Amino acid sequence: MTVHPASLWRLAAPLVLLALRTAGAETLAEAWQLAAENDAGLAALHSRAEAGQAEEAAARAERLPKLSIDGSWQRFGDAPAFRFPFGSSTFTSPELVSHDNFLMGRARLELPLYTGGRITAGIESARQVALGAGFGTQAYAQDLRLRVATAYIDVLRARRALRAAESAVASLEAHAGEVAVMLERGAVPRNDWLAARVTLADAGQARLRADSRQQLALAAYNRLLGQPLDRQAPLEDIAEAAPVAGPVDELVERALAHRPELAGSAAQAQALAEQARGESASHLPQFGLIADYQHLENQVLDSEDFGLLGLGFSWTLWDGGRIRERASALRSASRAAAREHNDLQSRIALEVREAWLALREAQARVPLTREAVDQAEENLRVGREQYGVGLATSTVVLDAEALRLQAVANHDNALLDVVLGELRQRRAIGEL
Repeated sequence: MTVHPASLWRLAAPLVLLALRTAGAETLAEAWQLAAENDAGLAALHSRAEAGQAEEAAARAERLPKLSIDGSWQRFGDAPAFRFPFGSSTFTSPELVSHDNFLMGRARLELPLYTGGRITAGIESARQVALGAGFGTQAYAQDLRLRVATAYIDVLRARRALRAAESAVASLEAHAGEVAVMLERGAVPRNDWLAARVTLADAGQARLRADSRQQLALAAYNRLLGQPLDRQAPLEDIAEAAPVAGPVDELVERALAHRPELAGSAAQAQALAEQARGESASHLPQFGLIADYQHLENQVLDSEDFGLLGLGFSWTLWDGGRIRERASALRSASRAAAREHNDLQSRIALEVREAWLALREAQARVPLTREAVDQAEENLRVGREQYGVGLATSTVVLDAEALRLQAVANHDNALLDVVLGELRQRRAIGEL
């Protein structure tokens, strides 16, 4: 009984994959971890989120008392003194300071009491900005995981294509050998042998192209992970990703509830609205408590230390419309962000539906392509047998091998498209 080389490869492929797993093949989860550790864009967004949190803390600190101190040492060329008439004579006080120099210092405590909501609006605006930065980081991280998963699957796809090309070369080499033997016996014309050799050469070129595509896919994958482009990483094969169950309308609802982009967009609109409110509050009176302590070194006044407690008041009555126009601009920007948020909801709903349909299509292709592979291999086996007994031409065998190669490629692509479709659907609903 003759076993076809392509069938041998199909039997051996699972053992090869098992050996790779045992040898510590890289998993998709490990790839995600490497990418998260090395991606500059994600690191920048983390820093931006930290900056947003610091800005929020600074805005909250506006409610707290502010204590400031200052001091100086000064020297006169000639220290001044008080001089004023006293009856028929003139009274001259001692010099204000001794030795023509003096020290002075001041401590001032300020506490805002009423700002018309300006500080509260500033705090809420900073909080929304910080939330938006955090949601932006989450969205980027999910996009990064999807890009890594796509590159990971591209490597698997390229390696499967390379294995299929190698199996085609093995099959055509066997066929060319059989044709050569039959040619020596005079059982077939020379053109059969020439056609077999030309087809084998084409298959060899296809194998070279498949190997180049595999190396390029691996380099692109390594770049996403921040690794050397020429790193040779055995990747664990993915049977399937975690499925997302439910009708499409339910998935759309989940996406609208979970997508970080939507939460970030809403936070941006709210932040602008709060900034507009804070700007408008600048038109209202501002009250604050002031406590002041001063030290003035002198030899005239009855004390060198002075303290006071007071209520400060500030009210901008007219500024040429600056505050009004800035507040109006911020309100317009907030309305624009709200409209963009509504448009984003529609685009996300479409994205979920597209991912759902693509996954259903890929899942439906799997059994069809699996059956096509079985039929293509049987067609090749029958064609080779018929050619061996003179009931078919060499073209039948070569066409059957081309059909088998295409069927294997279609099946491999369908399997990987299911995995990628499941991951894309998880990203579409914001749960990757």
